[in-house]
Amino acid sequence: MPLPLIALGRLLRANAVTAVSLAAAALSFLAVPEPGAWWRAIDLRTLNLLFCLMFVVAGLRECNLFRVLAQGLLAGRTRFRSLAHTLVQLTFAIAMVATNDVALIALVPFAIYALDRLNLRHRLPGLIALQTVAANLGSMATPIGNPQNLFLYTAHLIPPGDFFAATIPVAAAGALLLFALTHALRDEPIDFHFEHHRTLTHRPQALLCGALFALCLLTVFRLLPHAWLFAAVMAAALLFCRTALRAVDYALLLTFVGFFVFSNNLGQIDTVRNLLTRLLETHTQTTAAIASQALSNVPAAILLSPFTDDWRGLLWGVDIGAFGTPIASLASLISLGLYLREPDARPWRYLLLFTLLNLAFLCALTALTPFLD
Repeated sequence: MPLPLIALGRLLRANAVTAVSLAAAALSFLAVPEPGAWWRAIDLRTLNLLFCLMFVVAGLRECNLFRVLAQGLLAGRTRFRSLAHTLVQLTFAIAMVATNDVALIALVPFAIYALDRLNLRHRLPGLIALQTVAANLGSMATPIGNPQNLFLYTAHLIPPGDFFAATIPVAAAGALLLFALTHALRDEPIDFHFEHHRTLTHRPQALLCGALFALCLLTVFRLLPHAWLFAAVMAAALLFCRTALRAVDYALLLTFVGFFVFSNNLGQIDTVRNLLTRLLETHTQTTAAIASQALSNVPAAILLSPFTDDWRGLLWGVDIGAFGTPIASLASLISLGLYLREPDARPWRYLLLFTLLNLAFLCALTALTPFLD
């Protein structure tokens, strides 16, 4: 078997959502006698932006940027509640600019390490559940915080001012609730020191990735053509930091391609198109939130987007819909997987805390949005 096919097979076995999206895309052709120019449904601008942002974040991670930042904020004599606030708020902040996935991949292992050193491993389920909520909250605030925001911002040509007017109040209200819940944690004095202090490495690469991140922002806000951004990123990758290319989540890009094709083909079926259009006419946010619980919010956004012009309701639905089942947000699955790798993991305790927290945020933020419309 050719090597590319072997690599693709391994990728699909390790990424169930990607496999499902591509299988759904393939099967959808059976229901559409004449799919037409289906490849035009693939949003190259979104894919390009997502690829470039993932590359830049991978390059910055290679430089230890996130670990250096965390160590600078956490070391010394403090209290557990202060440590929890720092980890949760740092997760929220990183998710705003580097996606919820990256925030959790960088900081959940850090929380596990910290509580292990402090002999407080029994408090891991609550802290990781709070970090997961923080990542999903922070990511909803910006167009680049998560893949569904980037897709909707691009596909619906949302003006920046309108986007932030829709997302900032929801994220800010969630942040206040998150702060209150974190502050309610049982407090105790701790003294935390690092055995090995991390330092920023590959400084030229860090500066280069910082410059590329600035270009990504210019492209997100439609001030730079996305083809120019791709050319700059590929030139930098091939000349200076090829290893970061291996850290890009190509499975996520394939997931997008699969659901782009799947949603396009569904749109060709009159019965499905009419059903989704009717549901989204009056219940956009509710439909998107429910779809997120079963499909995850990224596929839900891609599937429902062609059938409504109510980008605000769709955006609120898929972002607030991240607070629900573990599958509602792929970032939630990342933190769950990281915790379950621990030898003393208590899955049911974690899932109970996770579910209670998510229900609280799902209800609170859903109740808020009618006042913002």
